[in-house]
Amino acid sequence: MSDQPVRKIIHIDMDAFYASVEQRDFPKYRDKPVIVGGSPDGRGVVAAASYEVRKFGVHSAMPAAKAIRLCPHAIFVKPRFKVYRKVSKQIREIFFQFTDLVEPLSLDEAYLDVTENHIDLPSATLIAQKIRKLIKEKTNLTASAGVAHNKFLAKIASDLDKPDGLSVILPADANDFLKKLNIGKFHGVGEATEAKMNALDIYTGEDLLQWSEVDLVQEFGKVGRHYYRIVRGIDHREVKPHRIRKSIGKERTFTEDINDLGWVNNFLSELAQEISESMKNKEVAGKTVTLKVRYADFETISRSTSFSHYINEAEDISKTAIQLLEETEVGDRKVRLLGITLSNLNLGQAGRYKQLEIPFNNTTTDPHK
Repeated sequence: MSDQPVRKIIHIDMDAFYASVEQRDFPKYRDKPVIVGGSPDGRGVVAAASYEVRKFGVHSAMPAAKAIRLCPHAIFVKPRFKVYRKVSKQIREIFFQFTDLVEPLSLDEAYLDVTENHIDLPSATLIAQKIRKLIKEKTNLTASAGVAHNKFLAKIASDLDKPDGLSVILPADANDFLKKLNIGKFHGVGEATEAKMNALDIYTGEDLLQWSEVDLVQEFGKVGRHYYRIVRGIDHREVKPHRIRKSIGKERTFTEDINDLGWVNNFLSELAQEISESMKNKEVAGKTVTLKVRYADFETISRSTSFSHYINEAEDISKTAIQLLEETEVGDRKVRLLGITLSNLNLGQAGRYKQLEIPFNNTTTDPHK
């Protein structure tokens, strides 16, 4: 698999995190089809879906209008990000009982390197069991875990036995496991890429193995190198607990192409709220807002503008993104992906966040300059 030293990596992924917190805190939602985000009138997008509503085909990033068609009796709940952040902090405190090498990916998932750990336990599987037990005891929520010798395989493993599952991929088993794996289960292969691969008769890892790196690059561009490596279980990325963030953003790929401009504006406002919560959680702000748009024909564009001061309020982010939207063809052309990113963050030379500057005005610079 690799000439690198064998590491012990755990990927922890909370089960339907936002929805599970709501069901925990409000007994009336338990065992009910709960959707966090969006609204019963069909506006917005699904931020999280309980397992009860997933049975109807509802999942995150789906337009609320479609979710209602699939499950008319679904219960819509407004996100409570402050609560989610508090619970996420509790969970991370558990992680640090075992290792300092913790790389959070979001509020509800993280990588842990337990090759060396605080309790001197040689088994990553046993550590994963202990972590899941402590999370349940501390938060009354369930987590799924994947254990492997690299991040890519650990990420796949955590999704194999959801919810409340634990899966292990041993180094000796990795090659056979990847050969049998459906191509759509490979982390990083989305629906559009899966369809393209299927059109090329690539349905499993074994099919992908037949392709050379040169041919994959020719067919898929630079990401072809990534596909060549992951099907061979090659991933040398380290768990990095102190990554310097150059930007903070979120994007969503929709299950249906969207051409309703009103819906898009509402979605951008919801996305801005999520980004604002994330930035405040990290005590960071940015000066540059970038809107990303991918049209139905996969053409991808971006539009940016910069402030003279730092911002992290949802209203500032959403207003700017909606202004940038006017420079696109959204409304005339269908879109399949939208994203907002804030960059030019208030970082010091050592990668630490500097004290926020207070914005005295809301004037943006000309985005065309």
